[in-house]
Amino acid sequence: MPTIEHRGARIYYEEFGSGFPILTFAPAGLRSVIAVWGQPSAPINPTTDFAGDFRVIAMDQRNAGGQSRAPITAQDGWDDYTADHVAVLDHLRIDKCHLYGQCIGGSFIINMLKRHPERVQSAVLAQPIGRVGPMAGRTANFNGWAETVKNRPDVSEAVLDAFNANLYAPGFVYCADRDFVKTIKAPCMVLAGNDEAHPWPISEELSKLIPNCAFVPEWKTEPALTPARSKVIAFFKKHTP
Repeated sequence: MPTIEHRGARIYYEEFGSGFPILTFAPAGLRSVIAVWGQPSAPINPTTDFAGDFRVIAMDQRNAGGQSRAPITAQDGWDDYTADHVAVLDHLRIDKCHLYGQCIGGSFIINMLKRHPERVQSAVLAQPIGRVGPMAGRTANFNGWAETVKNRPDVSEAVLDAFNANLYAPGFVYCADRDFVKTIKAPCMVLAGNDEAHPWPISEELSKLIPNCAFVPEWKTEPALTPARSKVIAFFKKHTP
């Protein structure tokens, strides 16, 4: 079983295909696990769609209901996830890679660009999460995840409230502000979101703030899906050293 252990966390990952590496982050919020890539909610599945040309790494995020587990504390936030991502890359001896992330994967990507830009060759953010307007407390998605961990001895309502605030209180794309996004140097592509959790205005603004960012407004269903998939693969090939 391919797992790594670091800083008290046990992280499970899988690999598909060969070539230049792409580290991927599945959708489903805090329940982001490898299996989601095979579901209808992920129209582009990197474990199959990219594996013919690239080495694709997929992983269960910590405490997401899959095979990755870590302590949960009131201090946890985006940097803890990024530490997991870097630990996987270090374990696999990957110095630099492409990133592909959907939903919460967009914020995982931006935080990697913020903390470890030297590890990112290029990135594609598919329907990135973000908030337009004031915070309204815990979301249904967060509460659904919280139900899966509430019986753990390290979890209390106070810990969950703090964790929720650490992740989502900042707004915009949660892990970074607009001033940072303007400084991103890696080539990026945004596939637009179009619902409450993945607002169109967030995707559109990201595509305008990130320098020289490609923007794909339609992609989730046919007839737009097949050409969008081809655009993503071509984008990664273009930026592969």
